[in-house]
Amino acid sequence: MKLLLDTHILLWAAGQPEKLSKSTRILLTKPENSLFFSAASIWEIVIKLGIGREDFKVDPYRLRKMLVAHGYAELPVTAEHALKVDSLPLLHKDPFDRLLLAHARSEGMQLLTGDASVSQYKESVLAV
Repeated sequence: MKLLLDTHILLWAAGQPEKLSKSTRILLTKPENSLFFSAASIWEIVIKLGIGREDFKVDPYRLRKMLVAHGYAELPVTAEHALKVDSLPLLHKDPFDRLLLAHARSEGMQLLTGDASVSQYKESVLAV
C-alpha cells in the first residue's frame, strides 16, 4: 500500500515514535508498504516553526534528509494537487491537511492520519 504520512505522523515517526499507536508502527514497518511525505508537510513545518508553535520544534532540513535516508519518498506539490483541493467538501479548514488529502487522492495513496477532522473525508484516508 502507498501511504502518504500526515505531518504529525511524520513528526512522531521521526522524533517521538512512542506517540505512534502500535497499529501505526506496524504499518510503517511493513515491507510491502511504500512510505511517502509531501513537500507540503515540510512547508507546514517551516511555517509553524517560524511562528513559534511548540509542537513543530524540529529542524526541517534534517528531517527531510533523515526521511529520505530512511526510505521515505518525497512528493512535490504540483498545480494538479492544488486544483484537486477544489473538489473537496469543506469538512476541514486546515489548508495543509486539505492539500495533503488532495495529494493522496491525486496519487492513488492513502493519507495516514490520526486527525479526526481529516478522517471525516473517508476516501483516501487511513485513520490510525
